[in-house]
Amino acid sequence: MKQDISSLDDIKLLVNTFYGGVQEDKLIGPIFNNIIQDWTPHLEKMYTFWQTVLLGDHTYFGSPFPPHAKLPVQPEHFERWLFLWRSTVDMFFKGEKAEEAKWRGKAMAEMFMAKISYFRERQTKPLI
Repeated sequence: MKQDISSLDDIKLLVNTFYGGVQEDKLIGPIFNNIIQDWTPHLEKMYTFWQTVLLGDHTYFGSPFPPHAKLPVQPEHFERWLFLWRSTVDMFFKGEKAEEAKWRGKAMAEMFMAKISYFRERQTKPLI
């Protein structure tokens, strides 16, 4: 029976499985794999990000958008990212935090795409 997301071990299972799928995905895998040479620091950062967001343990300190600002992505890349994210959450978890994880993933994807489009159209870059 599926449980809700409730611990750092749950976050690690979610993040590791999700990014394993990202790395192998034919659409978004090449984008991530070309930018991230060593996945260990990225995964560790993602553990702290989702631990902070979902569990309220303030272990992430940073700005998530700037590293994504110049990614060569379009809406279909975010759609794939979100599909993989939701599928991974649903594979392992069920409950309030699992639903929150999917909602936050969707909100983040929409915000990132909007901001990337904004900066592309104006040919500027974020201040931070």
